Amino acid sequence: MKQSRRLSFLEALSNVILGYGLAVLTQRAVFPAFGLETTLAEEMQLGAAFTAMSLLRSYLLRRLFAALDGEN
Repeated sequence: MKQSRRLSFLEALSNVILGYGLAVLTQRAVFPAFGLETTLAEEMQLGAAFTAMSLLRSYLLRRLFAALDGEN
């Protein structure tokens, strides 16, 4: 079954949005265990930077595998 570029992007975006929320919650729980003191705003900014890279990575990998599978 062929997946359009738009649908690939929407799937990756949905995955990353959920991942962003989980990342911020994880940072809130784990950072103190390592002696890291950050504000919620700092954790959200850090999460946003990693989220942007994750979205790009997910989309590009999906398109690479689609190309390897002979899809357009």
